[in-house]
This record gives sequence, C-alpha cells and structure tokens, in this order.
Amino acid sequence: MFDKTAYDELPDGVVVAGPDGRVICLNPAAARLLGTTVDAELGRDFRDVLPLQDDQGRSWWECTQPYDGLRKRTRQPERQLVLPGGSALLVTASYVRRPDRSLARLVVALRDTHARERIERSRANLVSTVAHELRSPLTSVKGFTATLLAKWDRFNDDQKKLMLETINADADRVTRLITELLDVSRIDAGRLEMRKQVVDLPTAVRRAIAGRVAAGDLASQFVLSELGPLPEMWVDPDKFQQIVGNLLENAVRHGKGTVTITVAPDPGGDGAVLTVADEGEGIPEATAARVFARFWRGDPRTGTGLGLYIVKGLVEGHGGGVSVGRAACGGAEFTCVFPAGTPDFL
Repeated sequence: MFDKTAYDELPDGVVVAGPDGRVICLNPAAARLLGTTVDAELGRDFRDVLPLQDDQGRSWWECTQPYDGLRKRTRQPERQLVLPGGSALLVTASYVRRPDRSLARLVVALRDTHARERIERSRANLVSTVAHELRSPLTSVKGFTATLLAKWDRFNDDQKKLMLETINADADRVTRLITELLDVSRIDAGRLEMRKQVVDLPTAVRRAIAGRVAAGDLASQFVLSELGPLPEMWVDPDKFQQIVGNLLENAVRHGKGTVTITVAPDPGGDGAVLTVADEGEGIPEATAARVFARFWRGDPRTGTGLGLYIVKGLVEGHGGGVSVGRAACGGAEFTCVFPAGTPDFL
C-alpha cells in the first residue's frame, strides 16, 4: 500500500508518478522547490510538473524515457538539471517495478544546488589561492634563474650566493605548498600513513624553531619550555615537524609578540602535550570552532587556509587531539595531545 504521507517530512523534494504517468504524490519540499502547491500538481502529467532539461536544453524525460525505456533499469543517478526558468536542481529517480518489470511508480527526488555551489566555490577559492601562492615564488625562481643565466659573469660570488639562496627558499615554499595539498587529499580520503619512530619532541621543536630563524624570524621571538620528563614517544618525525611548523607559522603570521612553545607530559594519560601560544589578540570564542576547518583564514589576504586543518588531521592521525583556547597572556593557545604510541611493526 503506497503511503503518500511518508514523504511529507523529508527535507528533499519528492514527486511520485503512478503507472499512467500522473502525479500521485508531491511533498511540501518539492512544492517549495518548484514554486507551486501540492494541490495544484496532483493528477497532472509528471512531464508537465517537472519540465526538466539538461545543459543542452533537451527534455530530460525524452532522453531517459522512464515508462518506455529499458525495463531492467531501477534508478537514474543524480544529475544537475534545470527548469525552464533557469533554476537548477539535483535530480535522481527510482523506478518501482512490478513482477513483469512494468513501471508501477516513478519516484523523483529533488534537491537544491546550494550545498554543491558552496563546495564548488570553495574549490574555486582553493584553486585561486594556490595559484596566487605559487605565482610569487615561481616568479622569483624564474627571475633569478634567468638573470643568473644571462649575466653570470657580472655578479660576484656573494651576489650569486644570495640569488641561489633565494631560489632555494622559494623552491622550498613551493614544495611545502604541494605537500600541504597532498596531505589534505590523504586526510580527506582517510589514507594518511604514519611511519612512527622514537622522537625526542623538544629536540624536534628546536629544529622547527631553527628553521623559522633561518627563514628570517628573530630567535628571541621563540621561547621553548620543557616541563618534566616525557615517556618514550613514538611519532612520525616528518609529520610532527609539519605540525610544529604549521603552528609556529600560524602564531607568527596571525599573532604578536613572543611565541611560547611548551612540551610537557600529559597529565591525563601516557603521552605528551604540545602547546603553542602567542601574545596577539587571540581567537574569539565564536570563531574557535571553525579554525580547524578547511580554507579557514584569520586574514583572508594571507595563506591557503589549510595549515590548521592539516594540523588537526595529522594530530588525529597519531591518535591524539587538538584544541584552541586563550593563552594566559591573552593570545591564542593551541594544545596538541599525543599518546606515547607504539611502533607500527608491533
């Protein structure tokens, strides 16, 4: 027995046509998407209620022929179609068949395209941001390389060294950006691989700080605090370096004053806690829940918005967790908890 009321509370639009192609059910969500009323459409031909067209302006029902086409079909995959007025809908259909394979009901599900449009805008923003981030270092690499090739004999050794160091730094920047993009894809796909080994976390943090200083930051801007002995920590050294590097970059870029890095035993378990705090304005409580989302940027003019998303993915890949709060000095404080872990081969 077909129950029409079963569709009324669904968030997606549903239109059901009977064996004669007449609409026998249209829920309120579908009426809203079609700009009509339920009573006005019941009993009408489904092609008149849903005059859907593909991107070339062809009638979708003439192409698919749900009542006259192949009897082995049971559904139509989701497809973006448009109404004559230009409104776009995501449409999928299910064919309910009798034992003789004739069509008993055509069930069409409708959904607006706002969510997909947001995803596409995010992807477009990512492409734009990545292109911008790549253009600057590649322009520098190309410019200095072309200059050295054309005028090598005109520069002294110190000038050549400076140009080559700039090329090397910009190449590292491009490599880092590509690594971020690969990490995002692996995190999204659940394919993040960990190659754990015993790591001295304070030493690894010092190495990350030294990298920031070599890139031009002041050594006095960073303070490392070690609170107590740590258990034997099995972590992926490269990914731990990436976590610390991203947190330091975030603190330098968006915070102010001294960046304090603390490494301490986990008081709640067998592991370690890493905190990175700055002396800036901090992150508003209403924003704190979004900072680890993809493409979130404190300053829309800087960065890719992927750094903290990657931090969260890498920390969770170690079996830990990350949070953000307000530091004692008023700035932002990121806290990463790492379990002691075990080697992957055990």
